[in-house]
Amino acid sequence: MSAGMPALSHEEQQLAADRIHELMAEGMSSGQAIMLVAEEIRATHKGESINVSFDDEDDDETRVPFEDVSEEEDE
Repeated sequence: MSAGMPALSHEEQQLAADRIHELMAEGMSSGQAIMLVAEEIRATHKGESINVSFDDEDDDETRVPFEDVSEEEDE
């Protein structure tokens, strides 16, 4: 999957994060807040965009089962 995303400066990223936190403090879920802020950015952003590719395939990854490595009790 490929998408054009707004290229945000560090300051713009911080403002977006602050806005998300404000919405969550008002009772909005994190997912809804992120979606709303992303829509606002897409609607108002006038700067550059970057191409981003998302690879949802795990073909090259080998998954290792979780092992409990907590300290074992001495017998």
